[in-house]
Amino acid sequence: MYKPMIWALTMLAILGLGACTSAPPARSDDVARLAAQIRALGPEVDPEEAQRAARIAHAYTAQLAQEYQITDLPLIHNAKVNKGLRPRGLCWHWAEDIERRLKQEKFRTLTLHRAIANADNPFRIDHSTAIISRRGDSMYDGVVLDPWRYGGVLYWSPLRKDTRYDWVPRDIVLEKRRQEQAARLKPETAN
Repeated sequence: MYKPMIWALTMLAILGLGACTSAPPARSDDVARLAAQIRALGPEVDPEEAQRAARIAHAYTAQLAQEYQITDLPLIHNAKVNKGLRPRGLCWHWAEDIERRLKQEKFRTLTLHRAIANADNPFRIDHSTAIISRRGDSMYDGVVLDPWRYGGVLYWSPLRKDTRYDWVPRDIVLEKRRQEQAARLKPETAN
C-alpha cells in the first residue's frame, strides 16, 4: 500500500512540474545561428535583414508562447485549444502569426512562404509552418520556422534537411481541398 502511494505522488509531481514549465528564452547564439542560416541563403540576402528576421522569429515565438498559454506538449495543447481551454496554439496559428509578424518588416531581400505537411496522409494530422527564403527563391530553398513542433521553442532548419515532414506549398494543398469539396458538392447528373 505504501509503494503505490509514493508512485502516485511522484507521478503527480512530475506531471505538475511539466504543466508549470514554459518555453526557455532564446539564447543569443540561437539567434546568431539562425541569422547565419538565413544569410547563407545567398549573397543577395541583406545581413541586417537576416539578423532582424532571426531575432524577431525567436522573440515572437517566446511572446506567442506566453499569449497562447503554452504549458504542455504540442498535441496536448492542441486538445486544450480544440476544447476551448486555450485561446490559440494550433500549428496553423503559430505559422499564421509568425508569418504576419515577419511580413510587417517589409524585407527587401527575404520572402515568406507557408507550407503544409501530411495533408494526404490519413494517419497523421496536418502540420503547418512558415518558411523564409531569399527573395525570388521557392520555399524549397528556404528555412523552416516551426514554433509549434517543440511547444513554443523555435525549431528551424533548411527545408531540404527537415526530413520529419514532407512540406507542400499551402496554396496547392488548399486548392486541392477546394476542388475535392466542390466535387463532393456537385450534384450527380442522371444519364
